[in-house]
Amino acid sequence: MNILDKIVAHKKREVETRRELYPTRLLEQSIYYQTQAVSLVKYLLREDKTGIIAEFKRRSPSKGDINPYATVESVSIGYMQAGASALSVLTDEPFFGGRNADLTEARKFNFCPILRKDFVIDPYQVIEARSIGADVVLLIAECLDKAKLRELATLAKSLGLEVLMEVHSIGQLDKLCPEVDLVGVNNRNLEDFSVDVGTSFELAEAIPAPFIKVSESGISAAETIVDLRQAGFRGFLIGEHFMKTAHPSRTCAQMIQEIQGLRGRLVEQT
Repeated sequence: MNILDKIVAHKKREVETRRELYPTRLLEQSIYYQTQAVSLVKYLLREDKTGIIAEFKRRSPSKGDINPYATVESVSIGYMQAGASALSVLTDEPFFGGRNADLTEARKFNFCPILRKDFVIDPYQVIEARSIGADVVLLIAECLDKAKLRELATLAKSLGLEVLMEVHSIGQLDKLCPEVDLVGVNNRNLEDFSVDVGTSFELAEAIPAPFIKVSESGISAAETIVDLRQAGFRGFLIGEHFMKTAHPSRTCAQMIQEIQGLRGRLVEQT
């Protein structure tokens, strides 16, 4: 059993437990449930932004602890002050050290699109995402068959959430449906957690034009983002590169400055 299989198996048990503790009718009473979501699509298309989706991430199955003592308030506010386009918050606890309260806290301090980063396999989790303050739900194609993915995406849209469908191979694009807003290419192989940014470049032209393209994982250089933008990507999800440093928001700010400098030089050359 690979890492992804272990996560999904645990997630099934976790959902059943949470469903008993926090019934759907209770989630629907959240103050966030009827609040209009902030559009990630609109923020990624803004020309005054770089498209960085800055992630709050304490640990990972492959690297262990990354930044276990970081606080959501300081890091998320810092990311926004640095100029990030959006936030991503890990809410999986056993494998990534996250929790639902992390996303709700980020929502409390920031007006920006927030992606719930988790392994969503059940409609309950979509409703839960809405209740904790998320604007975007992640649906991982590798974890879902085509029918289930569309079911979850349809539910998300009915609740006012945007949908980011994550793929790792060209074959997974067959699961695309009209309810998806963004397509994320995960440069990390979820079976063995190896990383290759080349995956995004390989899949770029295969992603249909109406969908906003997002490159995820393994990005650590401003030059890579500039190249990915030229390949058609508008979103760049970065977590570990920022979180492994003592001051994630400063690292984010430095990268954004470098991107702006590189883009400025490209404009001058054309």
